[in-house]
Amino acid sequence: MVGWERERRSRRVGRGLLLAGGLGCACLAGSGCSGEGAAVQGAGGGDPVAVLHRAADRLVAAGSAQARTAMEMASGGTRVTIRGEGVYDFEERLGRLKVRLPQDPAGSSEHRPITELLAPGALFMKNRGAGVPDDKWVRVETASLSDGNLVTGGVTDPFVAAEVLRGTRTATYVGRTEVAGTAVRHYRGTADLARAARSASDGNRRALAAAAEGFATAEVPFDAYLDDEGRIRKVRHRFSFANGRDEGIVVVASTTLLYDFGAAVRVRLPEERDIYAGKIAAEPAEPAEPAEPAEPAEPAEPAEAAEAGESVEPSGAGSGGKN
Repeated sequence: MVGWERERRSRRVGRGLLLAGGLGCACLAGSGCSGEGAAVQGAGGGDPVAVLHRAADRLVAAGSAQARTAMEMASGGTRVTIRGEGVYDFEERLGRLKVRLPQDPAGSSEHRPITELLAPGALFMKNRGAGVPDDKWVRVETASLSDGNLVTGGVTDPFVAAEVLRGTRTATYVGRTEVAGTAVRHYRGTADLARAARSASDGNRRALAAAAEGFATAEVPFDAYLDDEGRIRKVRHRFSFANGRDEGIVVVASTTLLYDFGAAVRVRLPEERDIYAGKIAAEPAEPAEPAEPAEPAEPAEPAEAAEAGESVEPSGAGSGGKN
């Protein structure tokens, strides 16, 4: 692969996003629940299933955003949370996140943050450990992973998280609330990964299809919080997979928080000579117990750039976009 760089500053968004009869509708109270193919109009601004199917497209129209993530599971009776922070370009499908691992169960060591670069069909990791030199990247083909990298990297790619909602089969409009000071509509439902794969973008189709086959069930319960322009502000998925040690089911809760739409993004993918080609040491066994979902902290300060050539130039949190 030849190294390359994309830099962009998104235009201000929101103009022309509302469709007639869609997000701006005022509807009958108490009718916010919808099944597949139904046309129920509720206070949530339209048929909940249709609204959620369009959520990923609204992010593409928004251009980019800052992101915070949290992935929680339980291991050996100890709850483990992996947190990430960075930026994502929804038009180019490129992102950069700094992922912070928890301490070892004994609390004896602090892991260095892992830099993850997200690209269509690929995940790049630096400071991976496990015998990888500090100046090298590890590249993983996401479609080769049994979970499509929805869980493996400790972060669910923000656009993949949105495209999971393309597989929504049933959804209920819960009501109005706020996320990080922004008014949002709360939806709760279940998505099907196989259906999401069929409707996904080219770069995510194979990864979602792998997840549909690799997880214990293709059904994914979720809670999604959309602003008045239909953009995802927060989404929480609960993925289930089989534990090979005792054939139990492990539940991993993955939460993505998006804010500062229109933030500037610069992502530089590594060149071939910078990618590690050696053997990676084995990782610890998978966790064995389910856990309740963690919440990423609400946005306060912009994500910091950590390495030259992979800098992030976001504006202050909470804005709706940039010209």
